[in-house]
Amino acid sequence: MSEISDKRKIKHIYSKIGQAVNKYGLISDGDRIMVGVSGGKDSMSLLATLATRRRFGKEKYDLVAVHIDVENVPYEADTAFIADYCTKNDVQFVHEKISVDFEKDPSKSKCFLCSWHRRKRLFELTGECNCNKLALGHHLDDAVETLLINMCYHNSISSMPAKLQMFDGRLELIRPLILLTNSEIRQFANIMGFPTERAKCPFEDKTKRRQAGDIIADIEKRFPDARHNIFKSMQKIFVDYLPVEDNVNPIVSGLNVKNR
Repeated sequence: MSEISDKRKIKHIYSKIGQAVNKYGLISDGDRIMVGVSGGKDSMSLLATLATRRRFGKEKYDLVAVHIDVENVPYEADTAFIADYCTKNDVQFVHEKISVDFEKDPSKSKCFLCSWHRRKRLFELTGECNCNKLALGHHLDDAVETLLINMCYHNSISSMPAKLQMFDGRLELIRPLILLTNSEIRQFANIMGFPTERAKCPFEDKTKRRQAGDIIADIEKRFPDARHNIFKSMQKIFVDYLPVEDNVNPIVSGLNVKNR
């Protein structure tokens, strides 16, 4: 791969990040943003782009990177690389260790419990570190797959918003990678030379998400723009053209629900 090609791809990534930040109002002057860093390509790409944007963008903000180890789960990230990257880019690094009691609620999967406890600790740390925003590495593919999963399994039209107010406005969850595809982020991570996880989690359950991804890939064979069009459709909802029951108000939220 040529150096010129790599530079173009990197420029494209930063352009998409900028579009997301401006379109959804994700970052403001004076923000203190916590970045959840698992060590995978998505979270490392998120950390890298936010660290670079802080140097050259118009918004001035602080960054705190957090990696949470679950001691009784055999997942291992290259924490030395993350710590070194943070030092070189003037980012505070917090390495937390927690333990999860998987036997307390055996009805729930280990993957769900681990994820829930890690997210809970992240929320707690935003308060302890005086962060007003929490950035997560979800991208366009995650949003489209989540929409399909929620429609098929939970009979609701819902997904991953670019930003979400939480805890009565104390914290705002943001997703700056939301306009980028999984493929684009993978290319960026490869160009940047980010390491992969040293040991993947054996409890990781991606069955539904993998199935949703396969379905979307199959649809794209017939309709090449399907992935992006499905994503855009979530911002253009015409309630009058949905089969809502008589005398029942549809459950809607956000500013883009339309009548016509």
